[in-house]
Amino acid sequence: MFAFLLCSRILTNDSKIDMVMAILVIGGRPQDQAPNPAPNWLSMRTWQDMLSLSTLSTFSNLPENFSKHESAFKSILYSSHTCREPLPGEWDSDLDSFQKLLVLRCLRADWLTHGLQDFVASQLGQNFIEPQNTVNVRNIRKCKKNVREVMKFSKKMSTISLGQGQGPSAEAMMHSAMEKGQWVFFQNCHLVHRDFRLWLTSLPSNKFPVSILQNGSKMTIEPPRGIKANLLRTYASLTDDFIISCTKVPVEKNLRLSSCLCVFSMEFTDGDLHICISQLKMFLDEYQNIPYKVLKYTAGEINYGGCVTDNWDRRCILNYCPAVLGLEHIYSPSGEYRQINTENNGYLTYFRGLPIKDWPEIFGLHVNANISFAQNEIFALLGTLVKLQPRAAASGGKSRDEVCVILILSVFEYNKLLSVISRSLSDLVKPLKGLVVMSSELELMSNSLFINAVPELWKAKAYPSLKPLASWVSDLVQRISFLQNWISDGIPAVFWISGCFFPQAFLTGTLQNFARSSSVSIDINAFDFKVMKEVVAELTERPDIGCFIHGLYLEGARWDAETGQLAESRPKELYTEMAVIWMVPVPNRKPPQSGIYVCPIYKTLTRAGTLSTTGHSTNYVTAVELPTDRTQGHWIKQGMALICALDY
Repeated sequence: MFAFLLCSRILTNDSKIDMVMAILVIGGRPQDQAPNPAPNWLSMRTWQDMLSLSTLSTFSNLPENFSKHESAFKSILYSSHTCREPLPGEWDSDLDSFQKLLVLRCLRADWLTHGLQDFVASQLGQNFIEPQNTVNVRNIRKCKKNVREVMKFSKKMSTISLGQGQGPSAEAMMHSAMEKGQWVFFQNCHLVHRDFRLWLTSLPSNKFPVSILQNGSKMTIEPPRGIKANLLRTYASLTDDFIISCTKVPVEKNLRLSSCLCVFSMEFTDGDLHICISQLKMFLDEYQNIPYKVLKYTAGEINYGGCVTDNWDRRCILNYCPAVLGLEHIYSPSGEYRQINTENNGYLTYFRGLPIKDWPEIFGLHVNANISFAQNEIFALLGTLVKLQPRAAASGGKSRDEVCVILILSVFEYNKLLSVISRSLSDLVKPLKGLVVMSSELELMSNSLFINAVPELWKAKAYPSLKPLASWVSDLVQRISFLQNWISDGIPAVFWISGCFFPQAFLTGTLQNFARSSSVSIDINAFDFKVMKEVVAELTERPDIGCFIHGLYLEGARWDAETGQLAESRPKELYTEMAVIWMVPVPNRKPPQSGIYVCPIYKTLTRAGTLSTTGHSTNYVTAVELPTDRTQGHWIKQGMALICALDY
């Protein structure tokens, strides 16, 4: 999406689009909470986004006209090509192409990526949205500098004149300078081979000279996206001789395709794939039969699994690995993705006919997974777009109940957060009134407030959250209210686990309470799980042991209250509220081997975080066992998890 960022800046400089409109793309809660006119098919999030958009004068009549053209908007929402559907009434003729993108963002954010591609193609040309396979970088400067002039800048500099036999000396000098922090000056570089190039790479650093960044040539190299692009790149580097040498070609193709089937964000490289292919060829030459167990171990546990540090991600890749290696594996029920047996050119021809957009069926995912992925991708892009806009100038006795300790810790943390918010807002008022000069920290905070984003100053003291500022404040108020009710009314019958500052500590405290009351070691205790039929309002008493928790959301599935087990998500239903779960401490518990899905709980939708000493992400809370009539592998492929807080 670099092309769209480039296009938007060009059009903004030419005053052809108003990027103030783009502020609306990050969402939030509108002040006008008009009722949803079509709750049966229109989600509350979509309606709130449309209300937010109506605060702009151009779209002020959008909510009113929505009711008049409800059927037309519904057709657009459920269309298979939403981004190219005409808007109803006068909206299609009165809005320009950029304004139509804002409406598309409200209705179907998952289709906005395709809308942006069409927008860039119409403004800059089709070649700006097609992958460029060749990058040609030339840097030619004719400049003669005396060594003495360079030595003025460094007293620790070694020089050498390149020529015959000087290669080892130059290399040794370079290694020595890197260790000692010295400078190296190579003279007579014109004597090296004409095809010689020296590439130096570095992590991003704020110490990098700004002048070099401004005057140097910038380029971006993005890895191919999607199965089609990845397969084309992989097979373009192979020869017919190599493919023919692999007598069991379908296995090799499955192995290559498996590298594209990782639904989590992992930095897999071509080297990982090439190692797998080389090992495959070696095994096929050595064994009469295909050694599936060996291939599963080398590919899943070592080559790809070695890149995976999170235990839940490892479970996912090991679930995919044995399936895609099988000769009879069906990639998609529709037959769009299938195994073929041909030469390299035949593979390339087949791959070129694959769709650009990857459909969820090849991953074993529900169709809603594609919507979630597209929404997350476009929201990240739009957040980057907004950041790139120019900045404006400018007690009695102690309780033995461990959950009470969690309450005290939570109050402590929330008070620190509220103190930072209050103090920073008070400090911000002074420069806005012209009483003091605005610092860089306050300027960043002001910019964040302007674009409806949570300031970094607040995030540093807050709980993990992906919500925009308006929704974040509303959520914070609910959390404070939850704690206030806990203090005034006593321990709640049902805990809102999402409102706890430390949900892991709360669950550990529950186990500690049981261990103390039962006079057993906490190390032998584990949770059993029971999903309740009663709703929160009907559970007025705390359980004798354990605790009731609520406030979780299912992604990748829904809870069927009638059957009491997991069920497939409904179309366009990305997240559903989970029923109340009873966490029951049990000593020496043996988990069931079937009929359940071990479901991880994450704090936010990103699921990613810093790797902790336990091998889990800091975003990870715990895992619960949910009843199901499907296999674990089915829900793993769906990416099914419980989430504490959504992003709106």
